[in-house]
Amino acid sequence: MGKWEYALVLLCCVVVTLPLEFAGAKVYRRPGRAARAILPVAVVFLVWDVLAIAAGVWGYTPRFLLGVTLPFGLPLEEVLFFVVIPLCGLLTYEAVNTVLALARARRRAGR
Repeated sequence: MGKWEYALVLLCCVVVTLPLEFAGAKVYRRPGRAARAILPVAVVFLVWDVLAIAAGVWGYTPRFLLGVTLPFGLPLEEVLFFVVIPLCGLLTYEAVNTVLALARARRRAGR
């Protein structure tokens, strides 16, 4: 896989969780709400990444990256990571809440 490895992992995460949107998660249908949940945390971790890279605490192996480097030495995939993974988590959380709400409604209707 080489240079596409990190990007493909992120793409797989999106593809695997995408059906949850159609199962009632409604995350993609409310982009403003998703952005308010994801972006503040992403900014904090991106700043953390920038500081760690600058201090030489960690770095990235170019062999697994597409080669697109953003300001402050951040690889594109790293920025995408802090958006994609929380988005997938949010999809999962909302889908579980939807399923649980349906189960509670069915249980109440069956009484």
